[in-house]
Amino acid sequence: MEEYVKLDIQNGIGTIEFFHPQSNSLPANILAQLANTITKAGEDENIKVIILKSGGERAFCAGASFEELTSIKDAENGKNFFLGFANVINAARKCPKFIIGRVQGKAVGGGVGMLSATDYCFATKFSSVKLSELAIGIGPFVVGPAVRRKVGVSSFSAMTINATKWFDANWAKEKGLYIEIFESSEEMDQEVNKLAITLSNSNPEAMQELKKILWKGTENWDQLLMERAKNSGQLVLSEFTKNAIAKFKNK
Repeated sequence: MEEYVKLDIQNGIGTIEFFHPQSNSLPANILAQLANTITKAGEDENIKVIILKSGGERAFCAGASFEELTSIKDAENGKNFFLGFANVINAARKCPKFIIGRVQGKAVGGGVGMLSATDYCFATKFSSVKLSELAIGIGPFVVGPAVRRKVGVSSFSAMTINATKWFDANWAKEKGLYIEIFESSEEMDQEVNKLAITLSNSNPEAMQELKKILWKGTENWDQLLMERAKNSGQLVLSEFTKNAIAKFKNK
């Protein structure tokens, strides 16, 4: 299957789905489409609530595309690549509609950042998470503020430092990353749809004001994530990082 980002609107519910054949990884074009689609859905008066999901039945999101990471040749190009993740997080943060996350499987790096930027996140028991950035010579700088906001400093530190460890869905729920976890995608989808229907019939103005309150204190993220993207764009050029990524690709 070809990669895609699509938006489906039904009865006030806007469902954004992305897919990439490499375990739903996130090349620059997918990131740009996601940020734009989230922004457009937020502006669409026909949409009262948004569901964010990925295609397929296995991984939710494998994070950054290794192919694009290895093709970065200078700091400006590197900054622009990591800005793709910043733009998705900021689009979700500034979106006036509640975003429901639907996570069917494992999430790595940027995928963890993306689900952290949702307002209410459902997952299956298969949805382990990992911040693997340090293992390839960089760090979860851009996604860090979103993840830390959800799980707190201690849990974010654990994920950042132990970069090769998968933290299971129960751990993620205990730390606040997920609100509910389910035995299967079918059970999860029932609850996702139930909440989406309830919110689609709720007062849009009240939900918009609540979202502002819930995200209070993040007003500086446009600048913060820009700085983090610049830092990441420089680190990815180091010989250490290039060698580490090459080893990961050859596994």
